[in-house]
Amino acid sequence: MLSKTIHERFCDQMNFEMFSANIYLSMASYFDAMNLKGFATWMKVQYQEEMMHATKFYDFITTRGAQAKIGAMPAPQTQWASPLAAFENALEHEGKVTARINDLVSLAASEKDNASVNFLQFFVGEQVEEESNAEGVIQQLKLAQNAPGAILMLDRELATRVFTPPAQGAA
Repeated sequence: MLSKTIHERFCDQMNFEMFSANIYLSMASYFDAMNLKGFATWMKVQYQEEMMHATKFYDFITTRGAQAKIGAMPAPQTQWASPLAAFENALEHEGKVTARINDLVSLAASEKDNASVNFLQFFVGEQVEEESNAEGVIQQLKLAQNAPGAILMLDRELATRVFTPPAQGAA
């Protein structure tokens, strides 16, 4: 059974993961409007990952005997100054997610809720990957700034990204 505090914070994080998904879907739409289909594909995969994260929280909350409470979310940003600005925004957002996950780990540890600490370890590792992926694209975009053809090459590369859910039973 989840404590009241952990239940509330996990529901809040579940909703934040759905908000994160909306941010990435909005970014996908921004890139689709620019006819950068590879960038849009990258963001759609990110959207799927964030929805999977929200579902993981939902499943964990309900498995622990609590109700997963869905709340209202603000509308995401819809325009960025450039592809680089969009990815910098994504990295900044992932930093916020990382801080939230770290706070949840500390909370669960302070309450001696080992099941929650164990559950959150997936997200600790996931956030390292999330930040690294965004940072990698940012570095490539910075290198491509003075070479418009490089953006098109990067667009083709980003189009190859596919959503791969974790194996059944994985954290």
